[in-house]
Amino acid sequence: MAKLYFNYSTMNAGKSTLLLQASYNYRERGMETYLLTAAIDGRAGEGRIASRIGISASADMFDGKTDLFALLEKRKRQGPVACVFVDEAQFLTKEQVWQLARAVDDLGLPVMCYGLRVDFRGELFPGSAALLALSDEMREARTICFCGKKATMVVRQDADGNALSEGEQVQIGGNETYVPLCRRHWREAVGDR
Repeated sequence: MAKLYFNYSTMNAGKSTLLLQASYNYRERGMETYLLTAAIDGRAGEGRIASRIGISASADMFDGKTDLFALLEKRKRQGPVACVFVDEAQFLTKEQVWQLARAVDDLGLPVMCYGLRVDFRGELFPGSAALLALSDEMREARTICFCGKKATMVVRQDADGNALSEGEQVQIGGNETYVPLCRRHWREAVGDR
């Protein structure tokens, strides 16, 4: 039975690694997967999903205007799809999450989404909020704060390493920009809430 999954975490928890591994497991057994990633994040190259540990795969891209139900319906007509994988799922719109839910319900396609839960301000991304509301199953990928506790937050740093508490929700970056922290150390870094 097809389901909509949301695998979430903070930065540097290995979400893309988990996605690529799961897709590989399907393909190793002769089953086709369909990979999607956000066009806004080109750090790995256009149409690439890449992990910090060095593995990568090609993917089709989506932006805020992409009709994902129509895209998945078209892809399914081209041949069997065992599972759809969506990287950078926090960049989905609420409408696109509903489109993915329709693809699960009406097309029988399992959809596994991987993305951030909250931004550097501790606020939900719109795509993540919709996935938390609509997913059939949710799984947390875990990483750790420098203190050893589970990191659930992320701090955005400026060029001098100072924590930022204001700015646009989306700023593409990696280890040079974002640091995963536990809630206590995030509060200390950005000012007590």
